Amino acid sequence: MQNEKSVIDARILSPGSLAPQLTIVIPAYNEVESLPVLAKEINDVCEREGISYEAIVIDDGSKDGTFECVQRLSAADPRIKGIQFRRNCGKAAALSEGFAHSRGKFVITMDADLQDNPAEIPSIIKMLEDGADLVSGWKKKRYDPIHKTAPSKLFNAVTGRVAGLKLHDFNCGLKGYKSEVVKSLDLYGELHRYIPVLANWNGFKVVEKAVEHRPRQFGVSKYGWARLTNGMFDLVTLVFLHRYTSRPLHLFGFVGLLFSTIGFLILAGFALLWAITGEGHVRPLMLMGVAFMIVGVQFISIGLLGEMINHRMADRTHPVARTAGL
Repeated sequence: MQNEKSVIDARILSPGSLAPQLTIVIPAYNEVESLPVLAKEINDVCEREGISYEAIVIDDGSKDGTFECVQRLSAADPRIKGIQFRRNCGKAAALSEGFAHSRGKFVITMDADLQDNPAEIPSIIKMLEDGADLVSGWKKKRYDPIHKTAPSKLFNAVTGRVAGLKLHDFNCGLKGYKSEVVKSLDLYGELHRYIPVLANWNGFKVVEKAVEHRPRQFGVSKYGWARLTNGMFDLVTLVFLHRYTSRPLHLFGFVGLLFSTIGFLILAGFALLWAITGEGHVRPLMLMGVAFMIVGVQFISIGLLGEMINHRMADRTHPVARTAGL
């Protein structure tokens, strides 16, 4: 990440003396108008509820002076910190960087566009204190345009079905976490959409909370139909890595066995025809049978190679675990 971001003001990221109760991670892309309002709303809520906090704003390559705004806010309130990426790296990279610098017992993420209401913070913390590991927001009543809500509904339906986790809104920016959850996440590409799925697969308790969704006050939405196709490809990748990383032969071996069986049956048919009629002319279907056999052997070989690599790497991986009395 270091080659992709530039921490312009190092003082902004200084850790301070005491760890706060709450870290608020805010990815921002061209949100110079929204940030001062959001900072005031966060401060009003946390001061009223007696919540010690820090807010980390990750400027994801903005061109409108967003980071300069963060610098001004930090000068007025040291609890506001900032990171600036040299270019637009995406929300997953922004969240990952914010999680890496978080120090709070609890972590809350929210978008910088003011559509997430900071008034939800106390109730989310209460749910985390009551036993939840991750609280995922559900924008039950949305104020987004149709080109944003339509792909989101389809995405949520498919993701819930495939991942085995029933949530109404996987991609809501407003989420609450215990610190051990964010430290266990390995985000890259556009996997921020699947944070609840990743946490659930790691054994954490994921719950959902209906949250207020407000109309956008400034700027325009950065999302649309394009993220649907990207999200589906990411889901395929995620499911593959989750189910078959530790047993690649189960996937590649099955495909290889399928191809080999089809090829064997084709060639067996030609062998039987030759035995009965004595005719053994080379035909396209015969060549296809040979090709299927070769492809099948290759898939099985890939699976075996994956098993060998996995065996060598097994002692370097450790499951997410809880301890008692250690």
